[in-house]
Amino acid sequence: MSRRRRGDDINGVLVLDKPAGMTSNAALQQVRRLLNAARAGHTGALDPLATGVLPLCFGEATKFAQRLLEADKTYRTVARLGQRTNTSDADGETVQERALPSALDADAVESVLAPFRGAIEQVPSMYSALKYQGRPLYEYAREGRTVPREARPVRIDELTVLRLEGDELELRVRCSKGTYIRTLVDDIGEALGCGAHVAELRREQAGPFELAQALTLDDLENMGRAAAREWLQPSDVLLSDLPATVLDGPRAISISNGQAVTISPSESAVDGLCRLYDQDGRFLGLAEGAGEAIRPRRLMRTGAS
Repeated sequence: MSRRRRGDDINGVLVLDKPAGMTSNAALQQVRRLLNAARAGHTGALDPLATGVLPLCFGEATKFAQRLLEADKTYRTVARLGQRTNTSDADGETVQERALPSALDADAVESVLAPFRGAIEQVPSMYSALKYQGRPLYEYAREGRTVPREARPVRIDELTVLRLEGDELELRVRCSKGTYIRTLVDDIGEALGCGAHVAELRREQAGPFELAQALTLDDLENMGRAAAREWLQPSDVLLSDLPATVLDGPRAISISNGQAVTISPSESAVDGLCRLYDQDGRFLGLAEGAGEAIRPRRLMRTGAS
């Protein structure tokens, strides 16, 4: 006798304002229990210290979560100047303390920030989840070991000073995937000559999702299960940056069965990834077009919405 999956078959995306002091997975599991969802996943973890936008995927939406891992993000961070920690954030142990520059002002900071804008390279922190020989780097770090790490290209589209007050430097950072804010802050601290670590970190945006859409755990608890489910956004929101293609009945059925379909010369050819819909507006999934052919990549389960 097969085991019955626990939870309800619900689909969609809910944007959580993750609290500080909680892992992303712990937050996900708490929301999953509240919604009584059978299947759930998040779209890229935030450190326990961090707060803010954490899109959570349920049911069929988990098939498209990878797209958000590739998306740009926006953060607000407070850097504590004069102290380096072993993790480059406030959860770590202080490993070095130095005096702040005597002439530390907005102009001095701005001159240091300029080289960090645009295309740069970062050496990932030993406390990151990147893997080396099959193990996350943080596991080596907890054993007191340092392993080789190659610099990786990232892009910083915005790096703005919001506040400079005493030993606190508040920044807004808009960046590409793979950017480590703790590494950025540590590098800025070294450029200033005093060291720094992340004291606060808040993600304000991830792909199409912003803080204005986010609910806290208290919000969800207080509104109850039925009301919380009303905040689920449809699965295709994860693909909102892609063009949409509408297929007629026979071709919608064919591609839903995993078969490639063709686009006639009178229709718009699709090159690259696209969202698929039937003529009733039902989302079918992710596909890839090449000229007149469209091939399925990841499809919604038949009957799912």
